[in-house]
Amino acid sequence: MAEAANGRGWSGDQLDLDAYLARIGYEGERTPTLEVLRALQRAHVTSIPFENVNPVLGKPVALELETVQERLVRGGRGGYCYEHVVLFAGVLEHLGFEFTAVIGRVTLGSEKILPATHALLAVRPDDDDRLWLCDVGFGSGPLAPIEIADGVEADLEGWKFRMVRGESSLGVDQWWLYQYGQDGWAHRHTFTLTPQYRIDYAVGSHFVSTHSRSPFTGRLFTQKFTATHHHQLDGTTWRSFRPDGSATERKIEPAELGRVLAEEFGITVEAEELAQLEQGLASA
Repeated sequence: MAEAANGRGWSGDQLDLDAYLARIGYEGERTPTLEVLRALQRAHVTSIPFENVNPVLGKPVALELETVQERLVRGGRGGYCYEHVVLFAGVLEHLGFEFTAVIGRVTLGSEKILPATHALLAVRPDDDDRLWLCDVGFGSGPLAPIEIADGVEADLEGWKFRMVRGESSLGVDQWWLYQYGQDGWAHRHTFTLTPQYRIDYAVGSHFVSTHSRSPFTGRLFTQKFTATHHHQLDGTTWRSFRPDGSATERKIEPAELGRVLAEEFGITVEAEELAQLEQGLASA
């Protein structure tokens, strides 16, 4: 594809669509409509986990679509936002959706300026004039796209979100995605609709997966999201959140890691990788 060759496309022609749809358990229509977009996002975020095994082990995170689908689709692994979004972009391109890749800053309620390293997609389906935010790589939903319009609120089976337009700078609107939690509304990340390309994601991913200041290089961090629970393993701390804001927390032993990753998070790691991860938890 010419678009892929010049760096503007997402290699959708290289996607094994049947394998991807089987991975996420989707059996519906394959048309670029809003209904299909909603169903695909729900299936994706509840099927493919978030994890940073490669950065923790010092292994490269390649973003070529074939490599990403080998890991996330065929390999029983998950990934972080760039991997998820590169895969989802390939799916949308294959199906004929109109979309723009964008980048955001994760804030989680903080006022501190953090690097713009969160990958997102702004999608306009064929049968709907509105623009929709697809955030498939955050690790905790949302279950469906959220309209990019000021003041829009979405209650997705108890998980609540709000979209807010902030002050514009040089004519570029700043958008904020808020999520409702234990302490009420808190901004989750901010973004603009400035188009991003594969090379931009490669630069951001390199920082996230290699830099000493990246939160993903120093400790294991995995997430599994469903309609009823958001599971999060941060080092040895396993937290489970529910839509009503309630949560549970417990510590795991390093020897439990393989079982917890496989049974609770749906992540399969090789024996050598697991031994390295266990050693890292034990020495932390």
